[in-house]
Amino acid sequence: MKTIILKRYLLLIFGLFIMAFGIALSIKADLGTSPISSFPYVTSLMSGLTVGNMTIFLHCVLILIQILLLRRQYEWIQLLQLPTAILFGYLTDFAVWTVQGISYSSYWQQWVLCIMGILLVGIGVSFEVTANAVTLAGEGVVLAVCKVTGQPFGKMKVSFDTTLVLLSVFLSVVFLHSLEGVREGTIAAALCVGIVSRNINPHLKKWAEQYFLYTEKKEEKTA
Repeated sequence: MKTIILKRYLLLIFGLFIMAFGIALSIKADLGTSPISSFPYVTSLMSGLTVGNMTIFLHCVLILIQILLLRRQYEWIQLLQLPTAILFGYLTDFAVWTVQGISYSSYWQQWVLCIMGILLVGIGVSFEVTANAVTLAGEGVVLAVCKVTGQPFGKMKVSFDTTLVLLSVFLSVVFLHSLEGVREGTIAAALCVGIVSRNINPHLKKWAEQYFLYTEKKEEKTA
């Protein structure tokens, strides 16, 4: 059992690593980040702190919201979202530092970076889903709202992403006096990350069960 849990968390960490580089490439492309990354990016420009630090801050706020919403129904195992958020924040800063030497000279090259970022985020999400280890705070707060309101996950996920984008636009215009972090690439990410993830999920899950999580199947058969 311990081996299975370890393998699942290894899959999660690898997924976070891939997502971090996807976010870093989206930032480098300067065509707008994904909805969940728009708030950390804009607030990093406002505060002077790193995107990773603001990602950790956002996740902490989202964890607190989950606790306030669910109260006695809150599953304390979900506090594992906190170390996951800290790791994700540091990985994001590492990825941003790694890609800082990449340059572009035309709009289409910006789109190449943006598309690469979308693909990596989608692949990273697939690893997170396949790992089935711990829910990230972004998905966790949406699930909490769904549990309280009875609304479907898809509808609330769209509402959550839209709220983050609108908040990012407001903060950007008011405090930075320009539109930062939200552009055409944000719309592309909102539309395409899910598509990439859904198309990769079945293949990744099959691979993981066959070559990586096979011990779990053996235990199920002997149980």
